Amino acid sequence: MAQNGSSTEPPAGHPASPTCADDASAQVTIHLMRYNRDTFVETELDPLGGCPVIAEADMVTWINVEGLRDDVVQKFGECFGLHPLVQEDILHTDQRPKLEDYGDYVYIIVKELTYDATEEAIVADQISLILGRRFVLSFQGHAGDPFDHLRDRLRSGKTRIRQQGADYLLHAMLDAVVDNYFVILEKIEDRIDILEEGLITQPDPSMLQQLHNLKRQMIYLRNAVWPLREVLSTLWRRDTSLVSGAVGVYLRDVYDHTIQVMETIETLRDILSGLFDIYLSSISNRLNEIMKLLTIMSTYFIPLTFLAGVYGMNFRVFPEINWPWGYPMFWVLCILIAIGLFIFFKRRKWV
Repeated sequence: MAQNGSSTEPPAGHPASPTCADDASAQVTIHLMRYNRDTFVETELDPLGGCPVIAEADMVTWINVEGLRDDVVQKFGECFGLHPLVQEDILHTDQRPKLEDYGDYVYIIVKELTYDATEEAIVADQISLILGRRFVLSFQGHAGDPFDHLRDRLRSGKTRIRQQGADYLLHAMLDAVVDNYFVILEKIEDRIDILEEGLITQPDPSMLQQLHNLKRQMIYLRNAVWPLREVLSTLWRRDTSLVSGAVGVYLRDVYDHTIQVMETIETLRDILSGLFDIYLSSISNRLNEIMKLLTIMSTYFIPLTFLAGVYGMNFRVFPEINWPWGYPMFWVLCILIAIGLFIFFKRRKWV
């Protein structure tokens, strides 16, 4: 089953990934692990050395390539009979998650996502996985991946993975990638909680930009996870002969985790939409409070301005013009009017 790939737009603050890794000077590290129930071998390979040897039938070989270079990928293509389109997809790191079955091997693309707390952005790297009869190849553009815990499990020798085949190793790698999505979602949830509190207490125009960035990040997450559902569905339904029925059960569990991730993403998107409404309501309420204050102040000064205007007229005959207590009484009248208005507003609960 093959799925067409398409590029996805990174969210705000997301560093763009290279579309093609063909730099001849790029540093490449090749890490090999070979194991079975009783034996474990770990070594580094020369990027331009001979073809790696796949062990005998009772052992599994995992070769991880960090750093992408055209000549290295071409060498692996010749060694393992990889289709030219597969080699091209490995080098072009803007592919959509997908699965392609070539009979002797299965090619899978997944997105490794990490959260940059400094830039408050999601950083993506493409991981290409190739499942064969007794081997798994993994290609990634940069050093560092979610598989460190998996390597520790392999080294320990007391785990189920040492007793299983290459298809179980592929399951463990996909499970590690999906579990890392939950970590990212937790960090985004924390940001949303802080933003929600700020929107309620003191809304600020900069928060609107943060909301837009978060919404774009959720769209990017959805684009990275949604196609993975189809990949896992194909694997656990055993549409390929390289996955056994026993491992299909474990892949179904990873599929369920992917559904959980999708549901969480949809929930967070709904929350973000609600935060936009909260922002608009908070801004509207703040504007109403300002208008209310200005209206009350204007109401105070309307009668006072009227009195000042009346007694500021320049008529020759004016009743209180020669009254000695005229000026003090003017102020007494103004103060009484202000107090009366305040009591009226207070009883109406306007202030």
